[in-house]
Amino acid sequence: MEQPVPPEARRVSDADRGLVAGQLKKAHAEGRLDLDEFDERTRQVWEARTFGDLAAVTADLPDVRQPVPWSSAERAPEPPAGRPTAEVARRRSGGSEVMRVATGAWFAASLVNFVIWGIVSITAHVVYPWWIWVAGPWGALLLAGYILGLGRDNRA
Repeated sequence: MEQPVPPEARRVSDADRGLVAGQLKKAHAEGRLDLDEFDERTRQVWEARTFGDLAAVTADLPDVRQPVPWSSAERAPEPPAGRPTAEVARRRSGGSEVMRVATGAWFAASLVNFVIWGIVSITAHVVYPWWIWVAGPWGALLLAGYILGLGRDNRA
């Protein structure tokens, strides 16, 4: 029968290493580490393989929280199968924030150009609709993006 692996011997992920590297960066910004020591410790963090290795890098720093190794019993429960999570619902909503922002920028730029064209047309009696050359190509690209589904997060 296999013995359970002690927490300090469990493997770390890149996210765990990134958390500790961020804490080292904070300690460096506070003046607790000089540049050479910060560089050396950051190198050790990215070479660390276990939680024990990570703990050794920050053992002498105050107020440093170590990443916690998960066991299968400690994991967060899965959401109920009947209801999608907010993240899944956002993905299924069609379109993404990038496309909404791009459309908003297009609308704002087109509106500004249209208002300027309207003022110039009224005051100078020039009716050529030049603002279409600003709004048209950009709008056509946005429309193509919506039709092709660009900018959507298609991972389910």
